[in-house]
Amino acid sequence: MTTAETHFERELEIFRTEAEAGTQFFYAYLAVHAVAADHKAVHRLLNEAPMFWNTCLGALQTASFMALGRIFDNDSNHNLSKLLRITQDNPEIFSKVALGRRKQGSNPEPPPWLADYLRDSYEPTVRDFRRIRAYVRKRRKLYESNYRDIRHKWFAHKTVSDKTEIAALFGKTNIRELEQILAFLCSLYKVLRELFFNGRKPVLGPLRYSVKRIRQLGRTRRPPQGVHEKITHEAEQFLKSASARVQKERY
Repeated sequence: MTTAETHFERELEIFRTEAEAGTQFFYAYLAVHAVAADHKAVHRLLNEAPMFWNTCLGALQTASFMALGRIFDNDSNHNLSKLLRITQDNPEIFSKVALGRRKQGSNPEPPPWLADYLRDSYEPTVRDFRRIRAYVRKRRKLYESNYRDIRHKWFAHKTVSDKTEIAALFGKTNIRELEQILAFLCSLYKVLRELFFNGRKPVLGPLRYSVKRIRQLGRTRRPPQGVHEKITHEAEQFLKSASARVQKERY
């Protein structure tokens, strides 16, 4: 691959790890609270070691905000703006010629299926990337307005201590909004990956993000879609199983 392609692939992988980490931490945090609220046995189990579980929940909350900061803050070494800048400065890496070269790999001759594959692949336009940047700007504005100060002034650097100031910081937060931001970031990774590696048109469609809805669908044995659904299901299954086992042992 060219230097630009290698650079993009590296930054895309870093973005994946950050987006999935932030999502995994936050949805685990929400899932524990939601399951405990709905099941008395789980609530009793958590109360047997309240300091431990509060420590775990606090760590999950902190880690999710720190990951968001690394994604959106432009002064971090690897961030979303840097990734999008590579796409803007090197549009040729998404051409059919570049895709064909990546698909051919180290083979001396192109495989017989490649010509048909490239004919049906999508070559993005300036409008496509402009639309992606507009979606990102919308989420970045939410982060900067409602979450950046919490990340910087509370989780990363303890610059506020007054209860009124702390309440004002957290008063801007909205769980539904954070779910949407994190789900969008994971969806954006998939779109950019499919475009780069498979020549798929970059379409950012709706994505299920509500923990409540994810838990409801989990009861239908539907396979989880994405890390946010997987961690929600795993947390619920573990907590319910553990609480049931403890209850059985006692009675």
